Amino acid sequence: MNSPKERDANINSMGYVLSTILLFISLVSIAQPTTPRIDSLKNELHKVESDSLRLRLLLNLSTEYQYLDFDQSKTLADEATALSEKLNLNWAKLRAYKQQSNLSTIRGDFLTALKFDKARLPLAIALRDSTNIADTNNLLGDDYINVGEYDEAYFYFTQSFRISRAIKDTLQTAIALHNVGAVFKELGQYDIALDHIELARKLGEKINDKDGLAYTFYEMGDIYLRNNKYDDAKETLLKALSITRERDIDILEPNIISRIARLYLRKGEFDKAYQYYDSSEMLHSKTKNEYGLAESSLGKGRVALKQGKFDDATNQILESLNIAKRINARTLEVECYRALSQLYEVRGDYKSALDYTKQSKALQDSLFNQDMTQKIFQDQLRFQTESKDLQIAALSETQAKQADELDRQSFLKNILVVVVALTVILLFSVYRSGQRRIRINKLLIEHQNEIKKRSLELEQLNQVKDKFFSVISHDLRSPINALAGILNLMAKGQITSEELPKVIKELQLQFNHTKNLINNLLDWALLQMDKLRIQPVKIDLRSMVDDNFELLNSLHIKEVKLINSIPEDTAAYADLNMINLVFRNLILNGMKFTEEGGEITIGAKVQDEELMVWVKDNGVGISPEIQKILFEKTSGYSTRGTANEKGTGLGLILCKEFVERNGGRIWLESEEGKGSTFYFTVSKFKEPVFA
Repeated sequence: MNSPKERDANINSMGYVLSTILLFISLVSIAQPTTPRIDSLKNELHKVESDSLRLRLLLNLSTEYQYLDFDQSKTLADEATALSEKLNLNWAKLRAYKQQSNLSTIRGDFLTALKFDKARLPLAIALRDSTNIADTNNLLGDDYINVGEYDEAYFYFTQSFRISRAIKDTLQTAIALHNVGAVFKELGQYDIALDHIELARKLGEKINDKDGLAYTFYEMGDIYLRNNKYDDAKETLLKALSITRERDIDILEPNIISRIARLYLRKGEFDKAYQYYDSSEMLHSKTKNEYGLAESSLGKGRVALKQGKFDDATNQILESLNIAKRINARTLEVECYRALSQLYEVRGDYKSALDYTKQSKALQDSLFNQDMTQKIFQDQLRFQTESKDLQIAALSETQAKQADELDRQSFLKNILVVVVALTVILLFSVYRSGQRRIRINKLLIEHQNEIKKRSLELEQLNQVKDKFFSVISHDLRSPINALAGILNLMAKGQITSEELPKVIKELQLQFNHTKNLINNLLDWALLQMDKLRIQPVKIDLRSMVDDNFELLNSLHIKEVKLINSIPEDTAAYADLNMINLVFRNLILNGMKFTEEGGEITIGAKVQDEELMVWVKDNGVGISPEIQKILFEKTSGYSTRGTANEKGTGLGLILCKEFVERNGGRIWLESEEGKGSTFYFTVSKFKEPVFA
């Protein structure tokens, strides 16, 4: 067995050999920056006299040189840019600025790329060139996502999608959809990201976009890596690398290699991780890509940290941090602060570790603030249904008018019934007044009390009506309108067969939300009107919970572990439908406020003549102030869940009503950040005794 010193020597030797090989390949490519096409273009450039043709040749040559000799490519692009501005040719400036943007992106200088893309957009608009407008919006989105401004990136990607779809540019549409998925990946919404990326892949297959497949596998591999699915990540990233090399997609190759390096780092295979980071660094050096070099340095620093080489780790991470600050790569800057915090914590310098943690947290909060994330999700809903905004608004106005008219008619009808009843009573009283004056007075008092009671009932019914229509207005209108918009699109044939599965999934989610909301509303309304009757039966609690788990799992609401700890043969005596609703609402409530990967446990035990049941989660918990009003009828308190789920506040009110009507009580225990436990009691089933 080799000693640690011998192993280090072997690792250094392997790294030296690999570095030497890559350096040789790099030097060969730099020493021979020529191809038959380059030679042909250079010959034409020496002969050309037309400025217009010279511009095209300069830009074509710059494109050919960009991965062979970056400096030469930049020189040619600068000459073309200066000539296009001197001649004030919009089409030429449009092409020259795009090449400058490409070169800046290759170099990792995203702010300069942003400057050229911003200059490009008004030129494309002036030329009324829809293809270039869509392309420029897409590149602007790329620039913003690279500097960590995800709301701006989302805006420009969706703009590109709308324009490219309007002009039926399938390739640009697929690219825009793919990039929208990349935004959601950075926000940690991996399911939404994969939906967009998969849809983009299907569009790409229609036009045989083989390059797009490399980008698809790259993004999917990165998502698997972030989810710690290492085998899937490795398989997918290696596919991306194979296609990239086959298709000569030079700008993507070092990024894939960097992700593979990160994969091996997480798996603890530090030798392989270092080799892949070294390969990525060599490729980025060819194009002087500062962002890529900084990312490679950070990766090497993390490898050194894992190997206990603290001085090397410090130097590498600080070098990466300096570059990240210089080029305003804020997401990379966050990663550097995290790495330095880990480094100083391992070295026992807890003060420095805390300082770097604070800097990382502050910068992270500025990048992923709640307002920005909420704005993106709001824009996403508009993005899905925007083509039908006017129809939806008109439908909403019609529904509101109909609801007001029904409300008015119902009110007049109730008043008329009361008036008629009072008239009959008064006439009857007058008719019998001669002989029974004392009795009439007594009856009048009774009738007055009855009128007060009816008035109170009318007021309560009016409150029920107001609450009912308020919920309909705010919680039902949006999903119903969205459903109507989608169905209208389907009726007009504006949804393709490729889009249909996604639309069906959206319809199912909207329907499930609306169905649950309507069920709660109707049950709540029946309770207020005292129309529900209790029909107690024997209930197998464990089977009921299993049925609810199976139902909720089939809806794919959220990846939360559901645990049924109720003992076998635990039987209650209560109304089956009411207790089933209590379980469903408490489980849904727990899922709403539990993060992905959390768990909900349901248990029960016997206490004297009743059963105590609990529903426990390890979610975000509830503050003491909210606990005080959670079950109040007049409150109807509701807040957004951990995945932005909506609610009406009726679920817990229903639970309280149903438990109490079955002779039980309900309460909760909760601590913020540690989860909540809801308890309720129900009568224990007793077997009948026959004489």
